[in-house]
Amino acid sequence: MHLGYFTMPLHPPGRNYVETLKEDREAIILADRLGYTEAFVGEHVTDLAETITSCLTFIASLISDTKRIKLGTGTVNLPNNHPAAVAAQVAMVDNLLEGRFYFGISPGGLLSDAEVFGNLDKDRTAMFVEAIDHILAIWSHGGGPIDRTGKFWSFSTQRTQMLDIGQGAIVKPYQKPHPPIFVTVVAPFSKGVTAAAERGWLPISANFLQPPWVASHWPMYKKGRENVGATANPADWRVARSIFVADDEKTAQEYGKGAKSPYRFYFKQLMTKLVSNGRPELFKHDRSLPDSAVTLDYVCDALITCGTVDSVVDQILAFREKTGDFGTLLYPGHDWVDPKLGRRSMELMAEKVMPAVNAAIRK
Repeated sequence: MHLGYFTMPLHPPGRNYVETLKEDREAIILADRLGYTEAFVGEHVTDLAETITSCLTFIASLISDTKRIKLGTGTVNLPNNHPAAVAAQVAMVDNLLEGRFYFGISPGGLLSDAEVFGNLDKDRTAMFVEAIDHILAIWSHGGGPIDRTGKFWSFSTQRTQMLDIGQGAIVKPYQKPHPPIFVTVVAPFSKGVTAAAERGWLPISANFLQPPWVASHWPMYKKGRENVGATANPADWRVARSIFVADDEKTAQEYGKGAKSPYRFYFKQLMTKLVSNGRPELFKHDRSLPDSAVTLDYVCDALITCGTVDSVVDQILAFREKTGDFGTLLYPGHDWVDPKLGRRSMELMAEKVMPAVNAAIRK
């Protein structure tokens, strides 16, 4: 099992913006040094807690400061962007990274983003599908003017193209035919992940889901691969969990689940957004559980993995027993209330936890 990194990110709105941007960069640079294989970065435009407004721009800032780690968008929210702009920007970043890039895409989950871009009352799933179809068509376009017609976007270079001087064409990605495409899977028994599998896209199960719902994703993905005559490989499945590792149990529990825990803050923010969006079932271990039972304590106890190295190893292995095999565990970045503890947890994950987990898996 590989170790990767994922950050939305999510910080208290009152924190200095320059400091949080530096912190988010430092975490990924540290992940690269520690041997994390990949790092995904989210984006939102209208949120003072989730403050990376363009994951592509943020990734570009890391190109010279990272060496091995693959950097991924987690995700580009396609309905909020023009497909031609995304195609060109992704192609440029993929070339800058010389292929050390993953392309994560989604319809976007933040309703205030949808509203500010005029998409709140539109079919954002349909927009998402149309957008990626436009992008893939641009990347596979051979010659002649680009000319695309859709329900949400129509665009062309017919009137202005002069290929002899390069005008009217869009650059292609470094990776052929394009970077690997990832989708984040949230819904239990997701039909969307089946459709993604049919198109050869790769799944990331979100870190705020109960184990039964994470486990429900793989059969749906496997079904999609079988629908197109392909075999699903568990090595392609990424699963995110909120994890904190410390040198002693008291520190682990206090920083991981205590009153001032950045993990507790994270789930309070997320619960407020998702429950108000009519999705309390994501936090339940059983759909019959009443909504009133979905308290912050209940969610933190169920979804935060924290402890010493040995304890976290046991918890990860127990989680894997419930979900089945997967290829990469994504360690989500949380606010560094205590930078020393934040760094130490990442170090312990890479140097102690994962070697022990992999040794146990190989037995």
